[in-house]
Amino acid sequence: MMSIHDFIDSQVKSNDVVVFMKGTPQFPMCGFSGQVAQILNHLGVDYKGINVLDSDEMRTGIKEYTNWPTIPQIFVKGEFIGGCDIVREMFQAGELQTLLEEKGVPVMGKATA
Repeated sequence: MMSIHDFIDSQVKSNDVVVFMKGTPQFPMCGFSGQVAQILNHLGVDYKGINVLDSDEMRTGIKEYTNWPTIPQIFVKGEFIGGCDIVREMFQAGELQTLLEEKGVPVMGKATA
């Protein structure tokens, strides 16, 4: 059986954009996860949401994987970007859109909030 670290690693490396979040992109279970989903949806970014509430092992594992204490956690092309505050600030400054484009991730809207 695959370890939680190996599972997380495979998800991070096999998806252009992945969000480890509370809930799902369609039904976020916390405001921070909801904000990140809203930003990515607004930009038209195709991303995979992984619900950390499905397992304590996943919730603990992602925090250990990044050495980051909070959820959600966003990865773009294998690179850990940060949590809700960082993503929101990057989005408002136009930096998130630029990062996504530089990494080759299609972005629909370029308007900032």
